[in-house]
Amino acid sequence: MRQATNYTAAMHDSRTPDKPIKGRGAASRIAGRFEVTTAESEHDGWDLHADDTDPDSHRPATEVSFESARTILTRNDSPDVGFAQSINPFRGCEHGCVYCFARPSHAYLNLSPGLDFETRLRAKSNAAELLRRELARPGYRPITTALGINTDAYQPIEKDLRITRSLLELLHETRHPTSIVTKSALVLRDLDLLADMAGRGLVSVHVSVTTLDNRLSARLEPRAAVPHTRLRTIRALREAGVPTGVLVAPVIPTLTDAEIERILEAVHDAGALDAGYVLLRLPNELKQIWREWLQLHYPDRARHAISIIQQMHGGKDYTSQFGIRMRGSGPFAELIAQRFRKAHRRLAFPGMPDIDPTQFQPPRPDSPQGELFT
Repeated sequence: MRQATNYTAAMHDSRTPDKPIKGRGAASRIAGRFEVTTAESEHDGWDLHADDTDPDSHRPATEVSFESARTILTRNDSPDVGFAQSINPFRGCEHGCVYCFARPSHAYLNLSPGLDFETRLRAKSNAAELLRRELARPGYRPITTALGINTDAYQPIEKDLRITRSLLELLHETRHPTSIVTKSALVLRDLDLLADMAGRGLVSVHVSVTTLDNRLSARLEPRAAVPHTRLRTIRALREAGVPTGVLVAPVIPTLTDAEIERILEAVHDAGALDAGYVLLRLPNELKQIWREWLQLHYPDRARHAISIIQQMHGGKDYTSQFGIRMRGSGPFAELIAQRFRKAHRRLAFPGMPDIDPTQFQPPRPDSPQGELFT
């Protein structure tokens, strides 16, 4: 992993790629919706700088830029989202999930929601410092806060940077109610904190499971934990006493929808207390990224897959209307809902316990005099 303190946006290539990039979800740097100009490259036939004998010669490296964030708590009032406050330690995500609804957010950084989203990452180096300041405010009232909801807080770069760990240590110290959604086994590194918080009723973890097919997972989410590792992660969390649920997300027509019942059975056997699902969402630039991916990996079913998605969104690739964007509408969406409800009821998931917000203890603000006067 190459680290940098700053970087400029890559040239956005408007050509349609002719092959996927191994280890990456997106195959091109599509222009973001705020781009004023788009560079179009053209092959000159020489290939002077290309080494086709080297399989790594065309693979973009991961670059990390460190930023000093202004705020760290994000508030949300969407009626179909199960949290009102979140913390995101990173911008972009190296997992490279091609379907990620957060990809369009990279356009705000003048970067591509395609390859840049998974290769040009930003880490909030002052995240714990900002959070301590926020939690110490006299008027602060604790509510359950989602850690890493826009992009995964336990993505690969966290192993070295430990920004999520520093945030969790503070949430543990202040007994702050916390929830986590991840598809990474790295969450097990923090079992010491999570187990103690769970014993106090302060935390829950949801593991995202998209498919049980290793080959499909490698194409959809190339740098995320493989399916059987996620099942082991669920089991390990439960053995440590951490309340653990599952998000079957996203459910993708023609690719993963046939697995709904098998996924629910597998995560139930692993000890998950509950499960929910979200349909594939294609906001903004994600429409183009998804179509490009389908043509590269499953050209035989691309047209049918898009047709079903449009049937669930009133003839469009996506609708942002609350209540529909996560579940869709129409016969196919209702069939998925019925199948999920039936399997969920048959398996009798016990349900997730409530998280207790009453134990919060505000931190002392950082002092230039340290612990001299205590």
